[in-house]
Amino acid sequence: MQNKVSVLFYIKRTKISANGQTPIYMRVTVGGKRIDKSTGESVEEKRWIANAGKTKASNEECKRINDYLDVLKTQVYDYRTQFIREGIPVNYDNIKNKIFGIEERPLSLVEIFSDHNKRFKALVGKEFAAATLQRYETTLKHTQQFLKWKYNKSDIDIRNIDFGFITEFEFFLRSERNCANNSAVKYLKNFGKIIKICLNNHWISRDPFANYKSKLVEVDTVFLTDDELQTIIDKKFFTTRLTRVRDAFIFSCFTGLAYIDAKKVEDSNVIKGIDGGNWLSIMRQKTKIKCNIPILPQAQYVIDKYANDPETLNTGRLLFTLSNQR
Repeated sequence: MQNKVSVLFYIKRTKISANGQTPIYMRVTVGGKRIDKSTGESVEEKRWIANAGKTKASNEECKRINDYLDVLKTQVYDYRTQFIREGIPVNYDNIKNKIFGIEERPLSLVEIFSDHNKRFKALVGKEFAAATLQRYETTLKHTQQFLKWKYNKSDIDIRNIDFGFITEFEFFLRSERNCANNSAVKYLKNFGKIIKICLNNHWISRDPFANYKSKLVEVDTVFLTDDELQTIIDKKFFTTRLTRVRDAFIFSCFTGLAYIDAKKVEDSNVIKGIDGGNWLSIMRQKTKIKCNIPILPQAQYVIDKYANDPETLNTGRLLFTLSNQR
């Protein structure tokens, strides 16, 4: 955020010294907020021109004071120019810290990203899925590897993230990490959320993604034919685990539910539909949209098959619990 900056000088008449000297103060106004600081100089009140904010240059001492005040004013405007050049917000706090010599610890990319993931983790199961957290964790890992590969650093000042950083990061993902187009674009999208956090907090003033363009490539999805699906249904497995994996897959095929949604379906989700048959009423994990789905015979067969299974009886769920990887 860039605020208007103005500088003026005034004398503080309430602090006249024993020898009749009045201290000169500098007032810097940033976005309507004032910063007052002593210049360390003083002058006789009769030698001060209030509307000009300087002394009457009637002697060498007064000329020296005026030159010094000009230096202070130029210095403040140089701070503003420096902030704009470095992408630092021109605001009250930043200008004040610079005037009083207070150095703020620079905000680092990995630190901000790690804090985001820590907060995200606390909301897994409430607002977000564990798989979404894993994607952010992977993006952070790729970011750290990129910093080491490109800059030989473990972290970087967030103000140094620019368009060149984004394009180099994309090149790293595609070349060094062998990411396909869609994977690279999704990682950069996750990274973009961290940049938005920095922009919204005014930690940076320019969006490094402003001129960046990328798009997902449509993938030619291959679907199972009816014969292929029937082959899977008829297949005899000799392990309980594989049989359950197959049955969970069949259930998803005939309900259209993703793994995370099929896994959490409970008895309470079964309702009577408008046709008098059994339907599933469930809130989708990803879209947060409530869906009513007819239970087709093939899906009902899976439900009935595990109706008396100890695990489903104990959990109240229609299906057993297996990890997505298994």
